[in-house]
Amino acid sequence: MRRLDPTTARMLGALAVALVLHGIGTALIPGYSAPFAIRAMLVIAALLAVASIGQTLVVILGGIDLSIPFVIGFANVVAAQLYGQGWNFGLVCLVVAGLAILIGAVNGALSRGLNIHPLIVTLGIGMIVQGLVLIWTKGFPSGSAPKAVSAFVSIGGSVGPLPVPALIPALAVLTLAVGLVLARTPYGRQLYALGSNPGAAPFALIRPLRMWIITFAASAFFAATAGVLLLGFTGSAYGDVGEPYLFQTIAAVVVGGAALVGGRGSFLGTLAGVLVLTEINTLLIGLGFQPSAVQAAFGLIILILVSLYGRERHFRTTV
Repeated sequence: MRRLDPTTARMLGALAVALVLHGIGTALIPGYSAPFAIRAMLVIAALLAVASIGQTLVVILGGIDLSIPFVIGFANVVAAQLYGQGWNFGLVCLVVAGLAILIGAVNGALSRGLNIHPLIVTLGIGMIVQGLVLIWTKGFPSGSAPKAVSAFVSIGGSVGPLPVPALIPALAVLTLAVGLVLARTPYGRQLYALGSNPGAAPFALIRPLRMWIITFAASAFFAATAGVLLLGFTGSAYGDVGEPYLFQTIAAVVVGGAALVGGRGSFLGTLAGVLVLTEINTLLIGLGFQPSAVQAAFGLIILILVSLYGRERHFRTTV
C-alpha cells in the first residue's frame, strides 16, 4: 500500500482526534451529542473555517497573517454601522469587501515588496485598521445585521430537509471551490510552487509580488466575510469579535497538516483542524473550565504544534 503523504496523514490524524474528543465529550457531558449541540458546534466550526481559508492560502505561500482578527472586527463594525445608517446591505458588503481586499493587498505588497516579515507587517496594519475603526465609531459601535444574515447563521435554522442553517451547505460548496482552485488552477499550482521554493519560482515565470498581493487580499476578503457572518451570529457590532481567531486560524491550519515553512497544506486539512479546535473548546467549556483556562489550553496546543511542525526542514532542502 502506498504510504500517505504527510499532509494527508496529519489530516486523517486530526479527524481521528476530533472523533475521539467527541466520544469523550459524549461520555462525560449530558447532551453533548444532542441535535442542537451538534448544530451549535457545526456553526461555530463553520465560522472559524471561513476565517481560516485565507490563513491556509497564506501559510501555503510561506507567510502568516496576523491581521485576520482585526479585519474581522473591522468588517463586523463597518457593516453594522453602515447598515444601521440606512445603506443597502448589498452595497455595504461591496464596500466592506473592497476595503478588506485593499487592506490585504497592502499587507502582501509591503511584506514582499519591502522584504519585511509578514508577521510584523500584518500585525502593524491590523492595529492601524483597528485604531481607525475606533476613531470612526468613537469606541461605541452600533448597528445590527439584516434578518437574512442572522437566519443564514442561526443555530436553529434549516435548509429544506437539512436540519442545519444555510451556512453549513454553503461552507461545503465553498470547500469544494477552494479545493478546485488549489488543485486545478494556475493560481493553485503557482501558490504551492512559490511556497515550496521561493528562489526558483521566478525562473518558472511566477511573479512573487503579484502572488503575495493576491493571496493576502484573499485572506483579508475571507476574514471580512467571517466578520459579517459573526455580525449575524451575535446580532450586534463588536470591534474585538475577531480576537479569538488570532491564533485559532493558525492552529487550525497547522493541525490540519500545513507546514509553517510553506509549500504544503490543504483546506480540507484545515477543516479537520477546525473540528479538533471546536471539540476542544466545547469539551473544556462543558467540563466547567473558565474562558481563561480554555485560552491557556489553546496557547499550550499552539506551542506544542509549533515545536513539532514549526521546525520542519523546508521542502526545497529535501529534494
